[in-house]
Amino acid sequence: MNVKATLLASAITLAPFAAMAADLTIGFSQIGSESGWRAAETTVTKQEAEKRGIDLKFADAQQKQENQIKAIRSFIAQGVDAILLAPVVATGWDEVLEEAADAEIPVVLLDRTVDASDDLYLTAVTSDLVHEGRVAGQWLADEMAGEPCRIVELQGTTGSSPAIDRKKGFEEGIAGAEGLEIVRSQTGDFTRSQGKVVMESFLKAEGGENICALYAHNDDMAVGAIQAIKEAGLNPGTDIKIVAIDAVPDAHLAIANGEMNATIELTPNMAGPALDALEAYLADGTAPEKWIQTESKLYTAADDNQAVYEEKKGLGY
Repeated sequence: MNVKATLLASAITLAPFAAMAADLTIGFSQIGSESGWRAAETTVTKQEAEKRGIDLKFADAQQKQENQIKAIRSFIAQGVDAILLAPVVATGWDEVLEEAADAEIPVVLLDRTVDASDDLYLTAVTSDLVHEGRVAGQWLADEMAGEPCRIVELQGTTGSSPAIDRKKGFEEGIAGAEGLEIVRSQTGDFTRSQGKVVMESFLKAEGGENICALYAHNDDMAVGAIQAIKEAGLNPGTDIKIVAIDAVPDAHLAIANGEMNATIELTPNMAGPALDALEAYLADGTAPEKWIQTESKLYTAADDNQAVYEEKKGLGY
């Protein structure tokens, strides 16, 4: 049953969301489980829903947009009260979002944005993806302190907003640093296995001694690349500096072990702010800002990464 539509039709005073939460049914279309961070986001979202007494209908798209569109249409047919969507790519959402709007079902974007009118969704809960990439680039520029550096880049899924924005931000971060150059850039599809495969091709094409640093759009690709670097007889973190994004437990462990140099945190708890926004919206119609930004943090060897690893390892990564 669509709570918003029912309340509007009944023209009654809206009850506090906390009292209605147990009656809510929310659909969650997740991209898949391509990375440890993604798995943690799924776990935390389910935990947030359970904590609030929400019936969460979960759909794993296995990294295919057509599966997500089918899931959204299924949620609409079931008359859910709201939809959480972590979109696999940025384009191609207008039609199905219009269908949700016609059904008066608010959609909240998680982690990623879409190239569609912002009238078609309630809000987007994301980090500043460009900022994350810029922090990574600025860290490397500061680390090199004017020394030349040939960089290889592992991109995320082609066409996804994290891949587009994290690349843009990193390029901005190194733009003012003389001698820093991206010599190879290829997608590793955000997966550990592809990160290893593509890093092996970088090492073969360039020669390990000619690669100064690796920038990966997520930690899982970096962890895969670390294995490739070790198998090539090199020391990751020393012979090749490594900076990535997400701050998953294995990245903290790699930094603690000296095999990685820096990571920028992307919190997996996008659902908390999203459900808070829905709380206010369904309580009295208060529309949230179109963008709710989550916090990012740079971790380096200067931090106690072993302790952070212990804190995070039970979160479902």
